[in-house]
Amino acid sequence: MKSYKAGKYTLYNGYKPFLPSFINNEIDWELDELAPLLQEASLWLGKLNSYADLIPDIDYFIKMYATKEATNSNRIEGTRTTFDDAISPVEQVKIELRDDWHEVQNYIEAINFAIEELKKLPVSLRLLKDAHKILLQGVRGKNKTPGEVRKTQNWIGGSSLKDAFYIPPEPNMLPDLLTDVEKFLHNDGLQVPELIRAGIAHYQFETIHPFLYGNGRCGRLLIILYLIDTGLLNKPVLYISDFFEKNRLSYYDSLAMVKKSDNMTQWLKFFLKGVVETSKNSIKTFDRIIELKKLAENKLSKIGKKAINGKRLLELLYSKPKVNAKIVAQELEISVVSANSLLKTFVEIGILEEKTGFNRNRFYIFEDYIKLFR
Repeated sequence: MKSYKAGKYTLYNGYKPFLPSFINNEIDWELDELAPLLQEASLWLGKLNSYADLIPDIDYFIKMYATKEATNSNRIEGTRTTFDDAISPVEQVKIELRDDWHEVQNYIEAINFAIEELKKLPVSLRLLKDAHKILLQGVRGKNKTPGEVRKTQNWIGGSSLKDAFYIPPEPNMLPDLLTDVEKFLHNDGLQVPELIRAGIAHYQFETIHPFLYGNGRCGRLLIILYLIDTGLLNKPVLYISDFFEKNRLSYYDSLAMVKKSDNMTQWLKFFLKGVVETSKNSIKTFDRIIELKKLAENKLSKIGKKAINGKRLLELLYSKPKVNAKIVAQELEISVVSANSLLKTFVEIGILEEKTGFNRNRFYIFEDYIKLFR
């Protein structure tokens, strides 16, 4: 991609914001160096998509994937919520970690909302703004104009504009830059593969930094929304934040290298490797889920009349693997007495574990299932 120029730093009021180049142009995206990795990423993403189409009741499991994505995407931004915290009711989370917990729950809601909205809207700034509004409701950043493109300057690193690590473009440049990203994503005339577009668009969104707060999470959400919108995925089963979080320094370095040396290829290599690794891991997890599902259903066949409600409880556990009698009674519309009896049976046949040790207010955990997502 020798012809690609990332942009330039321009002096403005004593500091130097970065002005990125437009990407919806006839740039010569030379993919020779990326071709093998692009082919591998496309192959594994296609396998994951086909695999997901064949799994019955996959929507139950997708809820856990969204929770894992929300946890990891927020951890990149410094929150301390673990996956086990994220699937727990708020009263079981330490008081000092509850603000972080709420941020993760907001992100889960934003993911689910945006994916549902794709049925009516294409990937667009409007959709991301709506998701951003949900992301910041009642948590850190709630006073930083949720759902609105910033009208003031922000920065990354440092205590002010004078010593900032990175200063994104001035607010007056944002409308044109964001329109350019939208056009790039939907321009059928550009000969750019969808996976490459997803990687470039994520870089450009993070570089523009259009919101005062929450840009990283929205930029990562953009990836999954675009893959679904283009039909590369029929279901939201590729969440790449796990890879980004595990390789956080390389993630930041690869993004920074584009601005520093116009090296978009290095960022796209990192991104495509993430698609490959995440697709492979997702397929392995689905294999293990199917195996666990068969074992659990075999255990259910031995509980007689309780098997009818037992099947309903098992379906609930795939999306909510930590429950108590009150939750089960509400979700299954049965009495608390019946819920307690059913939970006791699930412990006896080895599906659930009770780890509180309390006589009252007990919580039951589908530990074998949770392990698959840790």
